[in-house]
Amino acid sequence: MGEERRVHLSNSAPEAYAALRSFSTTVGRLAADAGVDARLREIVQIHASQLNGCAYCVRVHVDAAVKAGLDADVIAQIATWRESGVFDERERAALELTESFTFIHEGGIPDEVYDQAGGILSEQEYVALSWVLVAINAFNRVAIAGRYPVPPRAAPAENAVRDAMPPAAPHVHADGAP
Repeated sequence: MGEERRVHLSNSAPEAYAALRSFSTTVGRLAADAGVDARLREIVQIHASQLNGCAYCVRVHVDAAVKAGLDADVIAQIATWRESGVFDERERAALELTESFTFIHEGGIPDEVYDQAGGILSEQEYVALSWVLVAINAFNRVAIAGRYPVPPRAAPAENAVRDAMPPAAPHVHADGAP
């Protein structure tokens, strides 16, 4: 199949995609109820999307991160979080957990990551972040498989026209936002 004929799972099986969106909304509520704020949810969703190579989800979550109050410096530092001083202990534990969930095929969640996260995050936060990571990794696979496009940003006037049009398949993640 060529790129122009690539099947978009969200359009081809809307009921399955709707179930994934509903799951993600539930996960977002679970995270909020556990005290996982929008900043932390967006940080881990951006990082998982970076690790998976999902440009579409990176864009979606960078936009959501800006709305959640993250600035360009923090967003730019996510990819290099180990070398950066802009993340607190809780965020660093969540970023480490993100890498383990994203690369779960490389040995699961190592005991040292589990113990470190468990020493910093409450059990409810750990559970909620785990479900956020399950959801974003699922969305990454849908978008990557369908080669969802990430064109250059339009000029401001073009953005207004584009933003007024409904998307073909809304992309909603664990925070419930598109």
